[in-house]
Amino acid sequence: MACSIVQFCSFQDLQSARDFLFPQLREETPGALRRDPSKSSNWEDDSWGAWEETEPQETEEEGNASKTQKTSWLQECVLSLSPTSDLMVIAREQKAAFLVPKWKHGDKGKEEMQFAVGWSGSLSVEEGEYVTSALCIPLASQKRSSTGRPDWTCIVVGFTSGYVRFYTESGVLLLAQLLNEDKVLQLKCRTYEIPRHPGVTEQNEELSILYPAAIVTIDGFSLFQSLRACRNQVAKAAASGNENIQPPPLAYKKWGLQDIDTIIDHASIGIMTLSPFDQMKTASVIGGINATIKNSPPAMSQYITVGSSPFTGFFYALEGSTQPLLSHVALAVASKLTSALFSAASGWLGWKSKHEEETVQKQKPKMEPATPLAVRFGLPDSRRHGESICLSPCNTLAAVTDDFGRVILLDVARGIAIRMWKGYRDAQIGWIQIIEDLHERVPEKGEFSPFGNTQGPSRVAQFLVIYAPRRGILEVWNTQQGPRVGAFNVGKHCRLLYPGYKIMGLNNVTSQSWQPQTYQICLVDPVSASVKMVNVPFHLALSDKKSERAKDLHLVKKLAALLKSKSLGPDSFETEIKELILDIKYPATKRQALESILASERLSFSCLRNVTQTLMDTLKNQELESVDEGLLQFCANQLKLLHLYESVSQLNSVGFHSDTPFSDNDLAVLLRLDDKELVKLRALLEKYKQENTKTTVRFSEDADGVLPVKTFLEYLEYEKDVLSIKKISEEEYVALGSFFFWKCLHGESSTEDMCHSLESAGLSPQQLLSLLLSVWLSKEKDILDKPQSVCCLHTMLSLLSKMKVAIDETWDSQSVSPWWQQMRMACIQSENNGAALLSAHVGHSVAAQMSSNSTDKRFSQTALGADAEALTDSWEALSLDTEYWKLLLKQLEDCLILQTLLHSKASPPAAKVSSPQTEPLPRLSVKKLLEGGKGGVADSVAKWIFKQDLSPELLKCANQGRDSENPDEPKEDLLRLAYEQFPCSLELDVLHAHCCWEYVVQWNKDPEEARFLVRSIEHLKHILNAHVQNGIALMMWNTFLVKRFSAATYLMDKVGKSPKDRLCRRDVGMSDTAVTSFLGSCLDLLQTSLEADISRDEMQMPVLDTEDAWLSVEGPISIVELALEQKPIHYPLVEHHSILCSILYAAMRFSLKSVKPLALFDSKGKNAFFKDLTSIQLLPSGEMDPNFISVRQQFLLKVVSAAVQAQHSVTKDKEPSEEAATTHWEDHNWPVLAVDLAHHLQVSEDVIRRHYVGELYNYGADLLGEEAILQVHDKEVLASQLLVLTGQRLAHALFHTQTKEGMELLARLPPTLCTWLKAMNTQDLQNTDVPIATTAKLVHKVMELLPEKHGQYSLALHLIEAVEAMATL
Repeated sequence: MACSIVQFCSFQDLQSARDFLFPQLREETPGALRRDPSKSSNWEDDSWGAWEETEPQETEEEGNASKTQKTSWLQECVLSLSPTSDLMVIAREQKAAFLVPKWKHGDKGKEEMQFAVGWSGSLSVEEGEYVTSALCIPLASQKRSSTGRPDWTCIVVGFTSGYVRFYTESGVLLLAQLLNEDKVLQLKCRTYEIPRHPGVTEQNEELSILYPAAIVTIDGFSLFQSLRACRNQVAKAAASGNENIQPPPLAYKKWGLQDIDTIIDHASIGIMTLSPFDQMKTASVIGGINATIKNSPPAMSQYITVGSSPFTGFFYALEGSTQPLLSHVALAVASKLTSALFSAASGWLGWKSKHEEETVQKQKPKMEPATPLAVRFGLPDSRRHGESICLSPCNTLAAVTDDFGRVILLDVARGIAIRMWKGYRDAQIGWIQIIEDLHERVPEKGEFSPFGNTQGPSRVAQFLVIYAPRRGILEVWNTQQGPRVGAFNVGKHCRLLYPGYKIMGLNNVTSQSWQPQTYQICLVDPVSASVKMVNVPFHLALSDKKSERAKDLHLVKKLAALLKSKSLGPDSFETEIKELILDIKYPATKRQALESILASERLSFSCLRNVTQTLMDTLKNQELESVDEGLLQFCANQLKLLHLYESVSQLNSVGFHSDTPFSDNDLAVLLRLDDKELVKLRALLEKYKQENTKTTVRFSEDADGVLPVKTFLEYLEYEKDVLSIKKISEEEYVALGSFFFWKCLHGESSTEDMCHSLESAGLSPQQLLSLLLSVWLSKEKDILDKPQSVCCLHTMLSLLSKMKVAIDETWDSQSVSPWWQQMRMACIQSENNGAALLSAHVGHSVAAQMSSNSTDKRFSQTALGADAEALTDSWEALSLDTEYWKLLLKQLEDCLILQTLLHSKASPPAAKVSSPQTEPLPRLSVKKLLEGGKGGVADSVAKWIFKQDLSPELLKCANQGRDSENPDEPKEDLLRLAYEQFPCSLELDVLHAHCCWEYVVQWNKDPEEARFLVRSIEHLKHILNAHVQNGIALMMWNTFLVKRFSAATYLMDKVGKSPKDRLCRRDVGMSDTAVTSFLGSCLDLLQTSLEADISRDEMQMPVLDTEDAWLSVEGPISIVELALEQKPIHYPLVEHHSILCSILYAAMRFSLKSVKPLALFDSKGKNAFFKDLTSIQLLPSGEMDPNFISVRQQFLLKVVSAAVQAQHSVTKDKEPSEEAATTHWEDHNWPVLAVDLAHHLQVSEDVIRRHYVGELYNYGADLLGEEAILQVHDKEVLASQLLVLTGQRLAHALFHTQTKEGMELLARLPPTLCTWLKAMNTQDLQNTDVPIATTAKLVHKVMELLPEKHGQYSLALHLIEAVEAMATL
């Protein structure tokens, strides 16, 4: 019961707040790693301010300084924590971060409060102003049903410009006040406190603002009403944008402090009334002997300042001497919605609304003059400069720090220093006020005091807390003359926070019903990222050398040191412990000492038992009146637990072995199974064992069935003579159950004796059953390796079921027994399905056996001719319980098969396996499947298929039966077995739908894995029912694809070509190669959706059935059900998007330049893009503008040229990676796709076909060209184009080879032909190595296509002669 410092919350990510406030301290990381590549920077994430600031490189000296700053950065910040711990503000210069608490699971599995950044940004409005002070003031709720928590918290911030601004928790500026043109030095608040005594003056709430030469006090009630009105104004402006409510004006007083050089800090003491003597003394000092006084002493407001000349100044302002000033609130919200939204979103959207605030701030309000207030007196010390002052909670004392390293304690009423501490340079101070707990009050011997009984008033003690950062120590001192009662080493970079106020808005009525949970003082440690509180017990204020409690505490400390010291001889060690605990007087302290002894790991069991027994005997020998009943009962309970531990340990240590032989036949009889069912059960468990068991490391000290006595006492407790188990973790629960039952389950301990010992100790059968099942279900591996443990479980369960209160004999026979329901629930919740299935078989067998015994007993007691209704009821009860057991066994068998499948060992890994595919799958339980909805089974299998990366064809083969060509694989066998167990849940369309969704979800997490999206589309194409296919495609498009698709469209339209990798990553969130694959997958999805829409009318809606054993399944709606709820698509709109997708895909695939996709569409076409595919949009119709058609035709010709070039160009230095990259895209027949696009884009299809033929011949693919000619309609135009190509080939052969025979041939050619050949531009010819014989075929083909009356027919004849002549060379 000494001082303690405990952590009550931590920081989730304090370093991010530090990096925001101190950009120069940010860790050096590559720029590419600062942002998540999966997030597009279109949506600016500027909530942390200007992250992209570039800092100059530091020199070595600056680097050393920054190392120190990295640990002491919190000392340079303005820090404030709300008294209710629901908001923390960390500010520096112009920036601030608001931290809010969140409950999260800590490292030990328990929930703990963590501060996380809720808002951050810049608070400055005027240029060059910095934050100087901040307060977090919680405001009370005015609702009658309030639980005592504040309604909201207001952040008050003072600036160097003199402005005081008020913000909400989300950073919305409520109001701003300019009350003085000097900088704000300090903000302090006082809230309402109920006076402890009738004579104490009731203090009003107020906010005091200190300026270099003035103090402004704002009335708390006026401030409370104004803040509420401003907050309502913001809410209404955000909702409607039309409301404009003027809040009431602020009432404040402004005092100009005179006769003092500098002021650093202040304290507002409040209203005080002098006693008549002090009144006359003050009047005499001020007015001399002729002074007169009033009959009633005037009320005065007292202020104390610290600084220099004087070091401490005392000011007194008479109440009523000046009227309070009224200031109209300068609202920071406009009457329009946009202004309110900009103000609210200034932190998290990155929008800059400073220009709106500047318009308000430019018109500075009129400055009211300050009322002069002269210093009454002070503590003059010309060399000493005050640094801070901290007022005590009862307003009677104040602690002052100075630049000499002193802490001075002031008596506020008398104005004198009463105590000084030395050696505390840069000290931070605070107060703790402790109220006495009447239940712990014990009268001292031989003393009489009005506080000696538990009915008197509670006493109050005040302790001064001093944190010395240079020594890294936190001390707690008893004021005024008391000693130091606590000291802690806490580090040199902490901050001590003492708000000195609670919740604003309470009064003498509401404060009595409220019990707000507020802290008094706390320590923020940036090194450990935690916030700690100081706890001081009240009795430390009373401690002195004669105090019995102090003597007891000394004995407790001596006992603790003894328990930690090296062990002495066993006898002397035990004797010394007994003497110490018997010397302690106070029962509460004696119990604390006994608890520390029982919690020691170094004491033996015999020592613990003897010490507890000795204390028990001593208490019994005392007089009944002086014995504490609670301590006596505690000792008795601990002795009972120790005796139970001893008896269980003895039973476990006895070498007991059962010699009964165990065979398969015995197991079948025991579980009431025939041979076929037993063989099936063994086969299932063997497969499950092979796939699920993992080798684990076991240490010798982790032996099962062994539990230290210290741990045993921590797990159990007695309450009102009933032994119960505390709320402990699952691992601890299993450890306790193993201590009781592990040896019994292995046949190494007597089951009957163990059950008898536990029952006699007071443990209920329900608790024992829960412990037994927890051990059985958690030790699955050992149980499956030792089948005879099933017999031990059967015996143990039979014994537990026969206990008195296990199964109530008066239970309604037509209802379900709670005893067996408890066992079934344990099996349902267990994730170890093998052990759960075995325990369910054992439970079913024991339940059937007990039911039959009960029936036989009742049958024997029924006389001949008696009413048969009793027998009928018995059979109904038997059949009802049996049905529940059969249902559970079927569910567990299904879950076991599914678990075996999901954890089956993976096939040899593929060439590329992503990290999501290596993550282990979660284990299943019947409860998870029942709560997973109708799609839970298919979703689990889909996750396994994703992990194994199985092809959709393999799923189809496994569903149809064995494939004779492929050898049997365990994976396919398990999948086929799962199909048989879940014929409805794993119906092929349902499974493909879930696989499709799983792959696209994983792709969305990592868009670089383009193969995931490709595999998702493959599964989509394998869905047979068009209704499901259409719904899944629509959901995929709306959820994952359309946003990235639109981003890619706008990006490509902006740059006018296929964008580079950097731009793709910035705007679309993936690389350029991934974007290409993404567009191809989008095209496949849109085409699949169009095909599904055509076949929808020919198909009926599928009926989604569920297996009989899983009819009670509940949970989220399945993917297939969601898909069937989708509306049918609008076919023309999807086709419109498909055209755009084809254009984008072609541009990215072939890296086309000078392409603006949206320029190919008119305004109607552009407006229809990226709308809901089920909506009816206004699409282009009728004849298109010829300019659009010309642009479209040029684009399609580019696509055809690029496609032919990609297929037939001969690249000598082609890398293997490029070949691999083109394998997926070569599946698309681009010329056919271009012709199809021409049809939709109103471009002449024959132009595209002719261009395709020309490109084929241009690249030397004459055979493919001959096939493509068949599809051309206008053969005459094509022949003219091919004639030019033939001339280019001949010109290249004649003019570029320069052989003697060629020159002779050229001389024999007709002049017209020679002139025509010389005019040919051979640079356009892509393939110059075409044999002359192939060219001859081309000339003959041209002759076939040209009519005889054509103008170029004679030229073609000459070409034939020239080609034939060249062929003979």
